[in-house]
Amino acid sequence: MAGRGVDMSALPKEVRDQLAELDLELSEGKCLGQGKEKELKKPPPPAYDAHAPGPSNASGSTHVNAHTQAPPPSSSSRYRDRRSRRPHRSGGTRDDRYRSDIHTETVQAALAKHKEEKMALPMPTKRRSTYVQSPVINCTPPGSSSVGADLEALDTPSLLQPPSLQSPDSWINHSVQGSSTSSSASSTLSHGEGKPQPQPSQPQARDFSQVDRPNNPPVVQGMSRGQSRSGMMETADGVPINSRVSTKIQQLLNTLKRPKRPPLSEFFMDDQEEIVEVPQPDPNTPRPEGRQIIPVKGEPLGVVSNWPPALQAALVRWGATQGKSPALTALDITGKPLYTLTYGKLWSRSVKLAYTLLNKLGPKNEQVLKPGDRVALVYPNSDPGMFLVAFYGCLLAEVIPVPIEVPLSHKDAGSSQVGFLLGSCSVSLALTSEICLKGLPKMPTGEILQFKGWPRLKWVVTDSKYLTKPGKDWQPHIPTANTDPAYIEYKASKEGTVMGVAVSKVAMLTHCQALTQACNYCEGETLVNVLDFKKDMGLWHGVLTSVMNRIHTISVPYAVMKACPLSWVQRVHIHKARVALVKCRDLHWAMMAHREQRDTSLASLHMLIVADGANPWSVSSCDAFLNVFQIHGLKPEVICPCATSPEAMTVAIRRPGVPGTPIPARAILSMGGLSHGVIRVNAEDKNSALTVQDVGHVMPGALMCIVKPEGPPQLCKTDEIGEIVVNSRAGGNMYYGLPGVTKNTFEVRTHNHSIPPYVLQHILHLGSLIFVVGKNEGLLMVSGRRHNADDLVATALAVEPVKTVYRGRIAVFSVTVFYDERIVIVAEQRPDASEEDSFQWMSRVLQAIDSIHQVGLYCLALVPANTLPKTHLGGIHIFETKQNFLDGNLHPCNILMCPHTCVTNLPKPRQKQPVGVGPASIMVGNLVAGKRIAQAAGRDLGMIEDQDLVRKVGPPQDLSHHTIVSTATCVQLHKRAEKIAAVLIEKGSINTGNNVVLLYPPGIDLIASFYGCLYAGCVPVTVRPPHPQNLAATLPTVRMIIDVSKAACILTTQNLMRTLRSKEAAATVNIKTWPTIIDTDDLPRRRPPMIYKPPTAEMIAYLDFSVSTTGMLTGVKISHAAVSALCRSIKLQCELYSSRQIAICLDPYCGLGFVLWCLASVYSGHQSILIPPLELESCLPLWLSTLSQYRIRDTFCSYSVMELCTKGIGTQTEILKARGLNLSCVRSCVVIAEERPRLALTMSFSKLFKDLGLSPRAVSTAFGSRVNLAICMQGTTGPDPSTVYVDMKSLRHDRVRLVERGAPQSLPLMESGKILPGVRVIIVNPETRGPLGDSHLGEIWINSPHSASGYYAIYGEESLQADHFNTKLSFGDPTTLWARTGYLGFVKRTELLDAAGDRHDALFVVGSLDETLELRGLRYHPIDIETSVSRAHRSIAESAVFTWTNLLVVVAELSGSEQDALDLVPLVTNVVLEEHHLIVGVVVIVDPGVIPINSRGEKQRMHLRDSFLADQLDPIYVAYNM
Repeated sequence: MAGRGVDMSALPKEVRDQLAELDLELSEGKCLGQGKEKELKKPPPPAYDAHAPGPSNASGSTHVNAHTQAPPPSSSSRYRDRRSRRPHRSGGTRDDRYRSDIHTETVQAALAKHKEEKMALPMPTKRRSTYVQSPVINCTPPGSSSVGADLEALDTPSLLQPPSLQSPDSWINHSVQGSSTSSSASSTLSHGEGKPQPQPSQPQARDFSQVDRPNNPPVVQGMSRGQSRSGMMETADGVPINSRVSTKIQQLLNTLKRPKRPPLSEFFMDDQEEIVEVPQPDPNTPRPEGRQIIPVKGEPLGVVSNWPPALQAALVRWGATQGKSPALTALDITGKPLYTLTYGKLWSRSVKLAYTLLNKLGPKNEQVLKPGDRVALVYPNSDPGMFLVAFYGCLLAEVIPVPIEVPLSHKDAGSSQVGFLLGSCSVSLALTSEICLKGLPKMPTGEILQFKGWPRLKWVVTDSKYLTKPGKDWQPHIPTANTDPAYIEYKASKEGTVMGVAVSKVAMLTHCQALTQACNYCEGETLVNVLDFKKDMGLWHGVLTSVMNRIHTISVPYAVMKACPLSWVQRVHIHKARVALVKCRDLHWAMMAHREQRDTSLASLHMLIVADGANPWSVSSCDAFLNVFQIHGLKPEVICPCATSPEAMTVAIRRPGVPGTPIPARAILSMGGLSHGVIRVNAEDKNSALTVQDVGHVMPGALMCIVKPEGPPQLCKTDEIGEIVVNSRAGGNMYYGLPGVTKNTFEVRTHNHSIPPYVLQHILHLGSLIFVVGKNEGLLMVSGRRHNADDLVATALAVEPVKTVYRGRIAVFSVTVFYDERIVIVAEQRPDASEEDSFQWMSRVLQAIDSIHQVGLYCLALVPANTLPKTHLGGIHIFETKQNFLDGNLHPCNILMCPHTCVTNLPKPRQKQPVGVGPASIMVGNLVAGKRIAQAAGRDLGMIEDQDLVRKVGPPQDLSHHTIVSTATCVQLHKRAEKIAAVLIEKGSINTGNNVVLLYPPGIDLIASFYGCLYAGCVPVTVRPPHPQNLAATLPTVRMIIDVSKAACILTTQNLMRTLRSKEAAATVNIKTWPTIIDTDDLPRRRPPMIYKPPTAEMIAYLDFSVSTTGMLTGVKISHAAVSALCRSIKLQCELYSSRQIAICLDPYCGLGFVLWCLASVYSGHQSILIPPLELESCLPLWLSTLSQYRIRDTFCSYSVMELCTKGIGTQTEILKARGLNLSCVRSCVVIAEERPRLALTMSFSKLFKDLGLSPRAVSTAFGSRVNLAICMQGTTGPDPSTVYVDMKSLRHDRVRLVERGAPQSLPLMESGKILPGVRVIIVNPETRGPLGDSHLGEIWINSPHSASGYYAIYGEESLQADHFNTKLSFGDPTTLWARTGYLGFVKRTELLDAAGDRHDALFVVGSLDETLELRGLRYHPIDIETSVSRAHRSIAESAVFTWTNLLVVVAELSGSEQDALDLVPLVTNVVLEEHHLIVGVVVIVDPGVIPINSRGEKQRMHLRDSFLADQLDPIYVAYNM
């Protein structure tokens, strides 16, 4: 600025501060470009204070991604007041260029309406360490990673305060003063602040010892099937009423009670297979009523005798006749003229370049380029001279220049799209300057980096010293302008694709002629150009039309703005320029730096062309600039807004007016009307008005009309919004190399005109003046209504963003979720913004946009400052931002999802019809309503041998740490059992039939104690021992089983006995009330007086206790008869003979794991190798290496064991193979579970270990339940398990519809193994209790000799659950007694044959009835939603879902960096909405290992729910979706 004769020190301090801040903004590249600036409208201010350093109400351009600067003050006192309120000024200050007083008042009025609603939105809960930002982050350079800083818990007082749950009044009224102190007093404590919580460990694998642990005491007995779980949920299961999480959920529910906008009658019924559709538009919406529009012609293009036949011919003429005449002046970084290129130099250098390109690039002067080839032009904005020479050199050589931006790094936003452009144009050569080439990123070898998606390029330097002067006989060929392409201009589409618009030689020339006529250019005048000279208006005026008219162009690069934002105004003054080419941003910056300067005059200006004047928000910038500079000679009639597009080039431009003529009128339009595509003058509701200025008339020689934007091109009516289409010789010809897209854009036919269109919405109004209301790129179509991204940005900026938004950088785009577009707003957050300020701002933006635009936002995200992807001129790259949002790479620091508000096209909730057994259920033989009854049976069990289990056969072995810890033959087992029986009778004073708890780690002692109890006539109860490191969580379960079973005695080891009596145990339970504890480590050699024999086989053999996945503790009674029948059934199915060895890697405390561990080998006589799953945590390959070492044919494991192997050693198969591990011996590997088979896990296990010889047919599943421990198990004979695909939508309606593999919404289900011998299965309607037909979904009922006898329940309430074990069908076979498993499934007759040669009936388990979620009248299985959630993002390790007061809560474990935590919230919400038609109420992000699982690998969802509601999870982030 010093170079302009301005003494910086003489300026007031306030102005110097403002300029310093502007300097910072420019140094960070915050130039807003690409023609998308947005203006906040405002009338010209009435008066202006001559002493003020800036305009009082100056309003200017904002980009969709604008950066805010310091506000120009209206007076010094106002400025001081502002500074006194905010002592630390930083880049987040709201700039007056965003200020449109009308719009700001509108927004404030809209927000005031919301005051009365008393709506309190629950603030998200954030762990203290997550995204606590400090001023250090201010200094993080753009693009560099700030992960480390984000993750440190920096001591910033304003952020360490817990979020406050205040009423909306406090933040709507701005009455929170000193929020960092006052809020802490009123808020409830955040996680971990009230009482110290132990940090949960994060083990690599899940801790098997923490299984079956309820954080709250589980319900002791099972619930009846008729009982709904919702009653229990609403009582919070003992969760404290004042829990913070429950309070927030209540707030959320209160918020969601507000009615949605569309009434229910508009909802669509999704009872069958229809796709959900968007509600039909309201019949009351405004419709166009005018007559059909008539195409408008521009004035004829005049024929001037001295116009050249081609643009190159003009250069030849001026080069020869006016060689000394200046063509271009370039400015240096300080704004001083750096060099002036004359027309003579331009001509000579262009000829040298043309000659070099055609003759000197290949070896031995071989021709590398031929006329018509495409060449990339890569020049920085600061070097217009080199670009001008390169462009005209290409034209003279008849090669086609493709100007592109200079690539800055391998990770440039949109880099691969530029590569697509170069590829589609077949570019293999790039021209650049020597300085630019040195600055390009290089590889270590010194070669230019291969940019992402780019073709291989040869780089050619075009500096004069490298060019060859042609001989005197060589002249470039200059044909008359024809339809061959002259140059290609790049254009980014809404979808992010970069395409090349090819402009022919004749179109280029005609466009220059039309601009010359419209702008009244004269030969030899001066033009100041601030725009990018590589494309659009900067290229057309500053490079092409200027040469045709011998105009002297002064190019002002963006970098010059660092030194002096007034530089372009001063250039106009110094050179007496007649034309200036600017954007609203440049008008604004000039006003920002303006001070009364007597030596500045704009009186010479004949045209001030505003390149983005078509933006509806530009009107206030033009008014404010005129208001400031009118005293400097600026005339109102010289401001000329224009409308342009790469396809049609200049569409319309306001002609320079005659002095004294009034400025054309503005249109004040209703935004509501615009959203419906009609023009309505806004008279009443000032809250939703848009003021637009005209962009002049149609170009000379052009024909223009307006067509409907959707469907085939039909002419609009006079009061209808449509797309402008232009017919002119001066326009683009095609998208180069893309004939398909070209046809739809450049060959639009309406009224027999072939018209290249201009991609804009428009209004044609007021005597053929053209008004533009937005671009197609910013169009958001939501529920059939059109919204403009620029309008939404303006509204968001009018909600005082000073405390929150960094430099006004806001991006608006839409994403398609659940059959409609959803609006997303992303803004950069100031580094010093507090959580409360940010959340308050987001809440207010929601309300403002809802009031003014009548549209709901789907997501509002705040990201750290300087992290959004940037365009080359510093604006936000919208497409890359959208892609990052969809890919989960946005890394927001605050997020607010509002799916409940804006998703209004969900299907109507299903109303369940009353059920009853009607005439349709008539049963004829084995048919129900025309279908075969869904029943199946295993083969005959035959005679059951003696009921006495204790027989002297084969040895089990206990393996641990890959060494045999203990071995016992059945003789040794028998002797040890006798000793235990003797001790029991002696020390425990036990009566026959007493219950005895066995508390042992997995091993031989457990088995011996079990048989010792049977010898003594006691009933054993096996219980998992408490985990010594986690007694608080695991000991209460042990205590509860002991109390519920009324155990008379506890058998255990010395170590565990010490644990039970320790001080740590006393802190958790009452250790003084333990029953008699007997340790069995050192037993005397005694034998019991007699071995007890049960008088009847119906006597109870043992009790099987287990905590179900729904959090209920259930104990079932297993009789001696059931034990023998079960063992015989397994022996027959798996062919377990005494010569066999089997390996068991299961927990031995309940279910089938206990049966295989303790009973099966004793019954069948085979040898069992027992591997405790806990040992796999310290030695992952233990199980597989045991199979290989002992050549095991049959093995049993759990899903958790299989998952450990898959995740832990699945990638190490080569190493294991080298060690000699071979699994080809394994014939059957059966997964023991009480759930739907996990097909994905079993398949990945089979594939991963196929290289070790594992047969893909070996892996299969078993199925059992509480009422019957073993229903299905894949045996050695019979067909392989079959897989079917069912439609998930039908499953929700309790129907089965089989579909093909790969069908949308298909779910693969695998058969759960073959039905065991002696077992009969029937599928029953759980409500009518009538049998169902084949392939119908119903409850699985069992008839089997090895079913449990009943629940072991206290208080004598067996009657509550009696029907689970002995129930009858309501019709059909009323005599057989069945046991209800509580699982939904279906039977399907397959084409496969079983061992007897009959067609095989396969049983498919779908899921547990207790676990299903009833939402919107439909039945959902948690595993299906969890599968979708786990697929949503690479960082989701595991997930679990549950409901609370009809809200769906999703808990996701984050395996990646905490930086990814908030990325998961929109992705989880999206995927559940898309695939399951459900809105997620709460998303909880937690550490790995937080979701509790039991020993079978099943998720304990109810424990998780209770922990969440009791505020015990220490989540990373909790998002409450609005």
